[in-house]
Amino acid sequence: MAATRDDTDPARDSDPAGDDAQPTVLLDLDELRSRPTVVLPRQRRPGRKRAPLLLAAAVAVGWATLVSALPPLLAGWFAGTGFGTGLRLGLAGWLLGHGVPVRTAVGPLTLAPLALGALAAWRLERAGLHAVRAIGARRTGAIGRTLAVAGALGLVYGLVGGLAALVVGGDGEVAVTAWRAVLTLTVFGAVAGGVGAARASGAAARLHRALPVPVRLAARFGTVAALTLLALGAAAAGLALALAWDDASKVLGAYRTGVGGQLGLTLLCAAYLPNVAVWAAAYLLGPGFALGTETSVTVAEVHVGALPAVPLFAGLPDGDLAGLGLFVAAAPVLAGGFGGWLLARAAPRGGDGPDWSRLLGAAALSGPVAGALLGAAAWAGGGALGAGRLAELGPVAWQVALVAAGGGLVGAVLVAAAHGLLRGRRR
Repeated sequence: MAATRDDTDPARDSDPAGDDAQPTVLLDLDELRSRPTVVLPRQRRPGRKRAPLLLAAAVAVGWATLVSALPPLLAGWFAGTGFGTGLRLGLAGWLLGHGVPVRTAVGPLTLAPLALGALAAWRLERAGLHAVRAIGARRTGAIGRTLAVAGALGLVYGLVGGLAALVVGGDGEVAVTAWRAVLTLTVFGAVAGGVGAARASGAAARLHRALPVPVRLAARFGTVAALTLLALGAAAAGLALALAWDDASKVLGAYRTGVGGQLGLTLLCAAYLPNVAVWAAAYLLGPGFALGTETSVTVAEVHVGALPAVPLFAGLPDGDLAGLGLFVAAAPVLAGGFGGWLLARAAPRGGDGPDWSRLLGAAALSGPVAGALLGAAAWAGGGALGAGRLAELGPVAWQVALVAAGGGLVGAVLVAAAHGLLRGRRR
């Protein structure tokens, strides 16, 4: 029972609470826990205002364009040809990076610098993410809204490409076709931006879950095998350029264009480094590549004519490297085997061992996936530098795809099966 203070207590006069003081009550915590409670509704924060789709697409595409167009514009400015000419050259190079043919006095230029294309695709992928976030569709899994964002990004990017084509012009020493620029950049923007939009909205994860398990595994590890071959090509090209660095420096120094001109040429060579990596991968696979009409650069033979003075060409092999024949034959098998080993580790297992139908099915599909990706890279990395002898540059896409698919399939199936058998014996 609670205790109260007596009225005769002399401390009453000094109590600051006076007559209003309440007696102290001791509460039983167990009794308090047993009392019923009422759940109050959670107070929701006021929602953010959503931006209109076209406005979000315009802002995102504008920033992506600024970032991706800056390197070629700098290269045109370093060329020292004046503001107007440098602007036209820079925008022409930017359009060429998307695969838009450029007409010149020496013939059409269709050899797209893959570094510029990769930069533009990356920025558009980020633009898709930002646009989805701006319209409030993030993590909704809404396929319709994802397609709407992709279409809006493609539409705006196509308009930007048309404006760039108008600045470059349809006549003169450097020219592009406006409708070709609009069409190419519309498709480019819709695809690259759509990838980012699908990832941000959750539509990509939703579609991924809907695919059969073997298809998901094949897509994942076939991509790993293709990237492994491209990495080997990049390493081989880098080693060749490092060994021929003195010759490349002499070629660069032969251009009497001053520091700005040499810097612009360096940026131009850097833009084509991914192309060189693709060509080197085709060289390691066996089909090789061409450096002009009726030319061939393979492990078995090197047949080229007169080449322009470009520092990147200093790393070309001087002759055949027949000693690498065994490695060339094994390269796609090794890359496919690496992907198959990773696939076998990630594949679902049953109680009695691996699920052989899923494991071998995914391994068999991973080879064609790798071949398709490398064939696409070979197709994108080739083209023409004029109408003369350099009208054919790069590997033959279908040959690269066929060799990579066959070797990757054999390597993936063998290694995945061996891995599954070994793990089964250990059990």
